[in-house]
Parts: sequence; C-alpha cells; structure tokens
Amino acid sequence: MTTPSPTEAPAPRRHLNITPASVILVCVAALLAIGLTVLFSASSTAKGGPYAYLFKQLIFLGISLGAAWMVVLADLESLRRFAWIAAIVAVIGLIVVLIPGIGVSVKGSRRWLNLGFTRLQISEFAKLAMVFALSHYLALNQNKMNDFVRGFVVPSLGVGVFAVLIILEPDFGTAFLIGAIGMILLFLAGARLRFLVPTITLALSAFAVMVIYNPNRLRRITSFMDVEANRSEGAYQLWQAILAFAAGGVDGVGIGNGRQQQSFLPEAHTDFIFAIMGEEMGLIFTLLTVILFVIIFIAGLMHVRRAPNLFQFLLVTGCLLLICLQAIINLGVVTGMMPTKGMSLPFISAGGSNLILMGLLVGVIINTSRAWTRSKPLERKRALAEVVA
Repeated sequence: MTTPSPTEAPAPRRHLNITPASVILVCVAALLAIGLTVLFSASSTAKGGPYAYLFKQLIFLGISLGAAWMVVLADLESLRRFAWIAAIVAVIGLIVVLIPGIGVSVKGSRRWLNLGFTRLQISEFAKLAMVFALSHYLALNQNKMNDFVRGFVVPSLGVGVFAVLIILEPDFGTAFLIGAIGMILLFLAGARLRFLVPTITLALSAFAVMVIYNPNRLRRITSFMDVEANRSEGAYQLWQAILAFAAGGVDGVGIGNGRQQQSFLPEAHTDFIFAIMGEEMGLIFTLLTVILFVIIFIAGLMHVRRAPNLFQFLLVTGCLLLICLQAIINLGVVTGMMPTKGMSLPFISAGGSNLILMGLLVGVIINTSRAWTRSKPLERKRALAEVVA
C-alpha cells in the first residue's frame, strides 16, 4: 500500500455552494408542495370531481415551470430592448379586457380574457411588464433622477396608467400593489422624497375617496372593523376563516377532515386557502408558510446586493416585492388584519395566471443568480490583467 508523499498537498474539499437564489428555490418548492396538498383536500367538493382543482393546478404548474425555464435561459440585458413593447402590450391588454363582450366579468369585476380552454387574468402579467419597463427607464435615466419631469413625473405617470386601468376593472388591491411597488422602485432609484411624499399622500387620499364612494368596498371596510356584528353579511368570509383557524388549533383536524372547504367558506381554494390550511394542517404549517415567505424575502435582499447594475437591481427587487407584498396582503386579509380583498396566496392558491406569473418571477431571480455568478471569474481576470499591466 502506498502512502502519500509528505510534499503532496491534500486534495481540496468541495464545499456546497448555497446561494440566496437556491434558498429561494427550495422555499418555493416547499410552498408548492403545501399548496398542492391543500388543493387536494379542497377539491373534494369541486364540481368537476374530487381532483378537479388539483389536476388543473398541476397543468398550470407545468406551464409555469416551462415559463420559468425560458426566463432562466434568456439574456435579460438583451431583452431590455423589448421593455417598451411589453409595457404597450400590457396596457392594450388592460384596455381590451374592459370592453364588454371581450373581457369576462365575474362577480362585478372585468379582469379576464376567455381563451376557450381557460381564462387569462391580464393584470397579473401587467404587474411584471410594469416592473420590467420601469426598471429599464429608471436605469436609463439614473443620472437624471433629480430632474422633476424625467426623474419623477414621467415614471410616475407610467405607473399611474397601469394602476388606473386596473382600478377600472375594478381591482383596487392589485392597483394598490402596483402603485406601492412603483413608488418603492422610484425611491430606490434615487427619486427625491420631496417629490415622492406629496404624490403618495395625494394618491392615498384619492384611493380613500374612491373606496368611500364605492358601496361594496366601503361595506368591506366597515364589516372588517366589526367582524362579529357583520358575520352574516359583509364579514362572512372573514368570520368563517376565523372559525377555521380556531377549529384547526395547533395540529389541525387532518387533511380532508375540514368543514370550511365544504362550501362554508367561499373562495376556499383561491383567496382564502390559508384558512383551509389552518383548519386542516394547524398552526405548525401556517407558521411554516409564513416563515418560508420571510426566508424568501431575506434571501432576496441578500441576492440583490450583488446586482451588477441598476436595471437588474430594480428588476429583481420588483420581482421580490411582487411575491412578498402579495403574500403579506393575502395573509393579512385571511387573518383579519386587513380588509377583505381578493388576492391569491403565491404558489399556494389555485389560479393559472398567478402561478405562471410566479414562475416568471422566480425565473428572473434564478437567471440573475446564474449570470452574476458567471461574471465573478471574469471580473477577477480583468482585475488581474490590470494589475499585471
């Protein structure tokens, strides 16, 4: 038996390279697994059979994974020249969906286009188009952010066009989400607070006036302020959600044993699926879900610190906010911390358009992680060449 020579250096150990993007990917996989499990239970009372929601979600999951993979393989810097086209197409889609006879109206809201085999919610993809175009514009004008017109008025009007068209559907929650993300990206790009603060104040005031003069949404606010007194009317969904959490306790009643998904809780498989999870899977899994979203946000913040330029920094930040702010709104609504608003829980709620959007957002994060990792050796080689020269 031969022994290694004392002069021989030991073989280097291979360390597992755990990146923030890989952590996000693991958390997303866990959320998808939880979502499919809950949807399997929620399908028990579906019109299309006991597996209707689950099968449909699996189909859209396959489409979402395909969309994510296409984004992962794309060159984001090359795609920047299509930012304006994406924004224009999204705006046209938001206008078309408002036309009677073309846009599909469900429960008083006209948000969908009927493609025959499914319905497409245009506002979901408009969110990404807005972030993409706004990030491109702010990166092009990063040296002009002190200019009131080019650095603030123009991008604010762009965000406003998206928000107003979505309000007309009406979808106040998505409009609020788009407006909030737009203002955050403007702030991160260097827009002056003396421009931002008055504009945000004015926008919130206008938003409040629209809510006050909309009887349906005003009823949601007043019902939210006194849930028990309005449990048979405006706060019925929230009251049933609270009952679901109370029945689930710490351990839950078990998958398939919940009562709320048996038509007691409207939209149990979409907007209020977190309540079904609380009833059947208990406090442990609801807390796990919240923790997973927190980890995604923290890992995302660690990831964007490595961005090589302002465009990619803003784009990834916008994608991260689209995931996490939507999750915060949904969790806040279902737990009674916010007024009732129809918004999906990312990766968990049933819904093809939102699931495909989430795939695109995760694809952007994975894409940038691969690109930024490959750029490190090139930067080291350039630095070494400069030292030698």
